[in-house]
Amino acid sequence: MEPQHGSRISKKMPDSNPDELARQSLEKIKQKFFVMSGKGGVGKTSVSVNLAVALANKGYKVGLLDVDIHGPDIPRMLGLTGILASGTDKKLMPIPFSDNLKVVSMESLMQDRDEAVIWRGPMKHNAIRQFIGEVNWGNLDFLVIDSPPGTGDEPLTIAQLIPDARAVIVTTPQEVALADIRKSISFCKSVKMNIFGIIENMSGFTCPHCHKVVDIFGTGGGEKTALAYDLNFLGKIPFDPDMVRCGDEGIAFQNKFKDALITDAFKKIVERMKPNI
Repeated sequence: MEPQHGSRISKKMPDSNPDELARQSLEKIKQKFFVMSGKGGVGKTSVSVNLAVALANKGYKVGLLDVDIHGPDIPRMLGLTGILASGTDKKLMPIPFSDNLKVVSMESLMQDRDEAVIWRGPMKHNAIRQFIGEVNWGNLDFLVIDSPPGTGDEPLTIAQLIPDARAVIVTTPQEVALADIRKSISFCKSVKMNIFGIIENMSGFTCPHCHKVVDIFGTGGGEKTALAYDLNFLGKIPFDPDMVRCGDEGIAFQNKFKDALITDAFKKIVERMKPNI
Protein backbone atom coordinates (compact mmCIF):
# COMPACT_ATOMS: atom_id res chain seq x y z
CA MET A 1 0.00 0.00 0.00
CA GLU A 2 1.42 3.35 -1.04
CA PRO A 3 1.12 6.47 1.14
CA GLN A 4 -1.67 8.82 0.08
CA HIS A 5 -0.11 12.09 1.21
CA GLY A 6 3.00 14.23 0.89
CA SER A 7 5.28 12.13 3.07
CA ARG A 8 8.96 12.07 2.08
CA ILE A 9 9.36 8.44 3.13
CA SER A 10 10.88 6.72 0.11
CA LYS A 11 13.57 4.32 -0.97
CA LYS A 12 16.45 6.78 -0.83
CA MET A 13 19.23 4.20 -0.93
CA PRO A 14 18.14 1.36 -3.24
CA ASP A 15 21.62 -0.20 -3.38
CA SER A 16 21.88 -0.60 0.40
CA ASN A 17 20.36 -3.23 2.63
CA PRO A 18 17.88 -1.40 4.91
CA ASP A 19 18.55 -3.70 7.85
CA GLU A 20 22.30 -3.12 7.48
CA LEU A 21 21.77 0.65 7.33
CA ALA A 22 19.77 0.48 10.55
CA ARG A 23 22.45 -1.64 12.22
CA GLN A 24 25.17 0.84 11.23
CA SER A 25 23.19 3.78 12.64
CA LEU A 26 22.48 1.97 15.90
CA GLU A 27 26.16 1.13 16.39
CA LYS A 28 26.82 4.85 16.89
CA ILE A 29 24.24 5.16 19.67
CA LYS A 30 25.32 4.17 23.16
CA GLN A 31 21.96 3.76 24.89
CA LYS A 32 18.42 3.31 23.60
CA PHE A 33 15.34 3.84 25.75
CA PHE A 34 11.89 2.90 24.51
CA VAL A 35 9.07 4.81 26.23
CA MET A 36 5.78 2.92 26.15
CA SER A 37 2.43 2.66 27.90
CA GLY A 38 -0.38 0.14 28.02
CA LYS A 39 -3.05 2.76 27.33
CA GLY A 40 -3.41 6.30 26.03
CA GLY A 41 -3.91 9.38 28.15
CA VAL A 42 -1.09 8.75 30.64
CA GLY A 43 1.24 11.45 29.31
CA LYS A 44 3.72 9.07 27.69
CA THR A 45 4.80 11.50 24.95
CA SER A 46 5.26 14.27 27.51
CA VAL A 47 7.50 11.91 29.50
CA SER A 48 9.51 11.04 26.36
CA VAL A 49 10.04 14.70 25.52
CA ASN A 50 11.05 15.63 29.05
CA LEU A 51 13.45 12.70 29.43
CA ALA A 52 15.16 13.77 26.20
CA VAL A 53 15.30 17.43 27.25
CA ALA A 54 16.64 16.55 30.72
CA LEU A 55 19.39 14.38 29.22
CA ALA A 56 20.31 17.06 26.67
CA ASN A 57 20.42 19.72 29.40
CA LYS A 58 23.01 17.61 31.21
CA GLY A 59 25.25 17.82 28.15
CA TYR A 60 24.55 14.46 26.51
CA LYS A 61 24.00 14.09 22.78
CA VAL A 62 20.42 12.92 22.44
CA GLY A 63 18.14 11.81 19.64
CA LEU A 64 14.36 11.78 20.07
CA LEU A 65 12.55 9.42 17.70
CA ASP A 66 8.76 9.63 17.41
CA VAL A 67 7.46 6.34 15.98
CA ASP A 68 3.79 7.16 16.54
CA ILE A 69 2.94 6.99 12.85
CA HIS A 70 -0.73 7.94 13.16
CA GLY A 71 -0.54 10.56 15.91
CA PRO A 72 2.90 12.20 15.97
CA ASP A 73 2.93 15.06 18.50
CA ILE A 74 6.55 15.62 19.43
CA PRO A 75 7.40 18.37 16.88
CA ARG A 76 4.44 20.44 18.04
CA MET A 77 5.29 19.91 21.71
CA LEU A 78 8.80 21.26 21.07
CA GLY A 79 7.76 24.02 18.68
CA LEU A 80 9.53 22.43 15.71
CA THR A 81 8.43 23.11 12.15
CA GLY A 82 9.64 22.28 8.68
CA ILE A 83 10.36 19.13 6.69
CA LEU A 84 13.41 16.91 7.12
CA ALA A 85 16.05 17.73 4.52
CA SER A 86 18.64 15.45 2.92
CA GLY A 87 22.34 15.81 3.69
CA THR A 88 25.30 15.34 1.38
CA ASP A 89 25.22 11.58 2.02
CA LYS A 90 21.55 11.50 0.92
CA LYS A 91 20.47 10.67 4.46
CA LEU A 92 17.76 12.71 6.14
CA MET A 93 18.92 15.22 8.73
CA PRO A 94 17.06 15.30 12.07
CA ILE A 95 15.54 18.63 13.09
CA PRO A 96 17.63 20.24 15.85
CA PHE A 97 15.89 21.45 18.99
CA SER A 98 19.14 22.46 20.65
CA ASP A 99 22.85 21.79 20.28
CA ASN A 100 22.40 18.49 22.12
CA LEU A 101 18.94 17.34 21.03
CA LYS A 102 17.65 16.42 17.57
CA VAL A 103 14.29 15.02 16.56
CA VAL A 104 12.74 12.79 13.89
CA SER A 105 8.98 12.33 13.57
CA MET A 106 6.48 11.30 10.93
CA GLU A 107 5.04 14.78 11.17
CA SER A 108 8.36 16.23 9.97
CA LEU A 109 8.06 14.18 6.77
CA MET A 110 4.60 15.37 5.77
CA GLN A 111 3.67 18.38 3.70
CA ASP A 112 0.19 18.48 5.28
CA ARG A 113 0.40 17.81 9.01
CA ASP A 114 -3.37 17.39 9.34
CA GLU A 115 -3.71 14.62 6.75
CA ALA A 116 -4.28 11.11 8.08
CA VAL A 117 -1.63 8.42 7.60
CA ILE A 118 -3.49 5.28 6.50
CA TRP A 119 -0.91 2.51 6.56
CA ARG A 120 -0.93 -1.17 7.39
CA GLY A 121 1.72 -2.91 9.51
CA PRO A 122 4.38 -3.56 6.81
CA MET A 123 4.38 0.10 5.76
CA LYS A 124 4.85 1.20 9.35
CA HIS A 125 7.67 -1.30 9.85
CA ASN A 126 9.49 -0.02 6.76
CA ALA A 127 9.03 3.61 7.78
CA ILE A 128 10.42 3.04 11.28
CA ARG A 129 13.38 1.17 9.83
CA GLN A 130 14.03 4.16 7.58
CA PHE A 131 13.75 6.51 10.56
CA ILE A 132 16.72 4.63 12.00
CA GLY A 133 18.86 3.62 9.03
CA GLU A 134 18.24 6.42 6.54
CA VAL A 135 18.58 9.27 9.03
CA ASN A 136 21.95 10.77 9.87
CA TRP A 137 21.74 10.45 13.66
CA GLY A 138 25.52 10.54 14.05
CA ASN A 139 27.12 9.63 17.37
CA LEU A 140 24.64 9.80 20.26
CA ASP A 141 24.79 9.10 23.96
CA PHE A 142 21.05 8.40 24.08
CA LEU A 143 18.19 7.65 21.71
CA VAL A 144 14.76 8.14 23.32
CA ILE A 145 11.98 6.46 21.33
CA ASP A 146 8.35 7.45 21.80
CA SER A 147 5.72 4.96 20.61
CA PRO A 148 1.94 4.92 20.44
CA PRO A 149 0.17 3.28 23.40
CA GLY A 150 -0.47 -0.44 23.39
CA THR A 151 1.47 -3.42 22.08
CA GLY A 152 0.87 -3.25 18.34
CA ASP A 153 2.98 -2.85 15.21
CA GLU A 154 5.23 0.01 16.33
CA PRO A 155 6.43 -1.49 19.64
CA LEU A 156 6.95 -4.85 17.95
CA THR A 157 9.03 -3.22 15.20
CA ILE A 158 11.24 -1.48 17.76
CA ALA A 159 11.72 -4.76 19.64
CA GLN A 160 12.82 -6.41 16.40
CA LEU A 161 15.04 -3.61 15.08
CA ILE A 162 16.61 -2.49 18.38
CA PRO A 163 17.07 -5.60 20.51
CA ASP A 164 19.17 -3.73 23.09
CA ALA A 165 16.50 -1.06 23.69
CA ARG A 166 15.28 -0.85 27.27
CA ALA A 167 11.68 -0.07 28.07
CA VAL A 168 10.50 2.78 30.27
CA ILE A 169 6.85 2.08 31.05
CA VAL A 170 4.65 5.07 31.90
CA THR A 171 1.47 4.84 33.94
CA THR A 172 -0.82 6.96 36.06
CA PRO A 173 -1.74 5.85 39.58
CA GLN A 174 -5.35 4.75 39.09
CA GLU A 175 -6.23 1.06 38.80
CA VAL A 176 -7.55 1.24 35.22
CA ALA A 177 -4.11 2.38 34.06
CA LEU A 178 -2.31 -0.22 36.18
CA ALA A 179 -4.29 -3.01 34.54
CA ASP A 180 -2.86 -1.94 31.20
CA ILE A 181 0.70 -1.53 32.46
CA ARG A 182 0.70 -5.23 33.22
CA LYS A 183 0.09 -5.85 29.51
CA SER A 184 3.15 -3.75 28.69
CA ILE A 185 5.20 -5.82 31.12
CA SER A 186 3.90 -9.00 29.51
CA PHE A 187 4.77 -7.64 26.05
CA CYS A 188 8.34 -6.89 27.08
CA LYS A 189 8.76 -10.36 28.52
CA SER A 190 7.31 -11.94 25.36
CA VAL A 191 9.70 -10.09 23.01
CA LYS A 192 12.62 -10.33 25.48
CA MET A 193 12.95 -6.55 25.87
CA ASN A 194 14.69 -5.45 29.05
CA ILE A 195 12.52 -3.20 31.25
CA PHE A 196 14.52 -0.31 32.67
CA GLY A 197 11.74 0.77 34.99
CA ILE A 198 8.33 2.32 35.62
CA ILE A 199 7.40 6.00 35.87
CA GLU A 200 4.22 7.11 37.62
CA ASN A 201 2.99 10.23 35.83
CA MET A 202 0.39 12.80 37.00
CA SER A 203 1.09 11.77 40.57
CA GLY A 204 -0.16 14.51 42.88
CA PHE A 205 -1.21 18.10 42.22
CA THR A 206 -0.01 20.90 44.51
CA CYS A 207 -2.72 23.50 45.00
CA PRO A 208 -1.26 26.93 44.12
CA HIS A 209 -3.37 28.57 46.87
CA CYS A 210 -3.09 26.33 49.94
CA HIS A 211 -0.05 24.34 48.71
CA LYS A 212 -1.69 21.10 49.77
CA VAL A 213 -0.95 18.05 47.59
CA VAL A 214 -4.10 16.52 46.12
CA ASP A 215 -3.88 13.01 44.65
CA ILE A 216 -6.30 13.53 41.76
CA PHE A 217 -5.60 10.12 40.22
CA GLY A 218 -4.63 8.33 43.42
CA THR A 219 -1.04 7.60 44.36
CA GLY A 220 1.45 4.80 44.72
CA GLY A 221 0.01 2.44 42.10
CA GLY A 222 3.03 2.57 39.82
CA GLU A 223 5.41 1.96 42.68
CA LYS A 224 3.29 -0.93 43.94
CA THR A 225 3.27 -2.54 40.48
CA ALA A 226 7.04 -2.15 40.14
CA LEU A 227 7.50 -3.84 43.50
CA ALA A 228 5.13 -6.68 42.59
CA TYR A 229 7.04 -7.41 39.38
CA ASP A 230 10.50 -6.77 40.84
CA LEU A 231 11.12 -3.79 38.53
CA ASN A 232 12.84 -0.47 39.12
CA PHE A 233 10.51 2.33 40.16
CA LEU A 234 12.06 5.38 38.53
CA GLY A 235 9.95 8.06 40.19
CA LYS A 236 6.75 10.07 40.35
CA ILE A 237 6.03 13.01 38.07
CA PRO A 238 3.57 15.46 39.65
CA PHE A 239 0.65 16.93 37.74
CA ASP A 240 1.11 20.57 36.73
CA PRO A 241 -1.21 22.54 34.40
CA ASP A 242 1.86 24.46 33.18
CA MET A 243 3.11 21.23 31.61
CA VAL A 244 -0.06 21.07 29.53
CA ARG A 245 0.24 24.70 28.51
CA CYS A 246 3.88 24.31 27.52
CA GLY A 247 3.04 21.32 25.34
CA ASP A 248 0.28 23.26 23.59
CA GLU A 249 2.56 26.26 23.05
CA GLY A 250 5.59 24.26 21.86
CA ILE A 251 7.78 25.25 24.82
CA ALA A 252 10.12 22.92 26.71
CA PHE A 253 8.74 22.92 30.27
CA GLN A 254 12.11 22.38 31.95
CA ASN A 255 13.71 25.29 30.15
CA LYS A 256 10.94 27.67 31.28
CA PHE A 257 10.35 26.29 34.80
CA LYS A 258 13.84 25.34 35.92
CA ASP A 259 12.97 25.11 39.62
CA ALA A 260 9.66 23.26 39.29
CA LEU A 261 8.96 19.94 40.99
CA ILE A 262 8.55 18.29 37.57
CA THR A 263 11.97 19.51 36.45
CA ASP A 264 13.55 18.13 39.61
CA ALA A 265 11.75 14.80 39.14
CA PHE A 266 13.11 14.35 35.62
CA LYS A 267 16.61 15.32 36.71
CA LYS A 268 16.49 12.54 39.30
CA ILE A 269 15.26 9.99 36.77
CA VAL A 270 17.97 10.73 34.20
CA GLU A 271 20.57 10.45 36.94
CA ARG A 272 19.58 6.78 37.03
CA MET A 273 19.91 6.48 33.24
CA LYS A 274 23.42 7.88 32.87
CA PRO A 275 25.72 5.43 34.74
CA ASN A 276 25.67 2.96 31.86
CA ILE A 277 27.35 5.40 29.43
